[in-house]
Amino acid sequence: MKYVRILKNNRPVWGLLEGDRIRTLLCPPYDTVAPDGDTVPLREAVLLAPCEPTKLVCVGKNYHDHVLELHGDEAPPTHPILFLKGPNALANPGDTISCPPFVKRLDYEGELAFVIRKTAKNVKAKDAFAYILGYTCLNDITARDVQQLDVQWTRAKSMDGFAPVGPLLTDEVDPSALQIQTRLNGVVRQASSTALFMTGIPEMLEFITASMTLVPGDLVTTGTPAGIGPMVSGDVVEVEIGGIGVLRNTIA
Repeated sequence: MKYVRILKNNRPVWGLLEGDRIRTLLCPPYDTVAPDGDTVPLREAVLLAPCEPTKLVCVGKNYHDHVLELHGDEAPPTHPILFLKGPNALANPGDTISCPPFVKRLDYEGELAFVIRKTAKNVKAKDAFAYILGYTCLNDITARDVQQLDVQWTRAKSMDGFAPVGPLLTDEVDPSALQIQTRLNGVVRQASSTALFMTGIPEMLEFITASMTLVPGDLVTTGTPAGIGPMVSGDVVEVEIGGIGVLRNTIA
């Protein structure tokens, strides 16, 4: 299925994308898919981020080539490196992202993300996919100079709007072999495959839920490949993942 969240009568609702129409739902599709009997043309819909997270759990340094571009010959991590973004960082497809004036370098980081469908604690890797509602695109926007200044990553990655997500959420892809591309003003800056993850999604979810409970709607993002770089005012950044679509945002 392909899930979306849209504005309907000025309130957010979930829907199923079926061709060029959206069949709207009575409730989030975590436990059941319950259409409300109405449809909305896709061309008229205002798309929202297809998740309602209490937290965004992020995996850093999950592509070896990205570790190399950040740290040269430093050994890759021996286990997933986790950090959090707050819900304040969430942004919608098409949103304009504002950069605080004190930030001197604002970077894109295109990533595959997934949304949790049921409470997850101490999940075993073999059972991981039963806890995932679907997959989407995310741009892990980062204030790189702030990250380097602070050493730890919280402030640099959790500013308002620093996690655009979308345009849709789908369970119709194989997350182990997806092509991912990030474009800046139409020029390809990142091009890779999730087949190059150092930690796969099942092992990732086992590692995360050994330490913290995930609840329906929470978002997990899986790391960015090599090719990160700066954005400036007026830039258009696109994250495209095969079978999911294009997440497009503009920098204010």
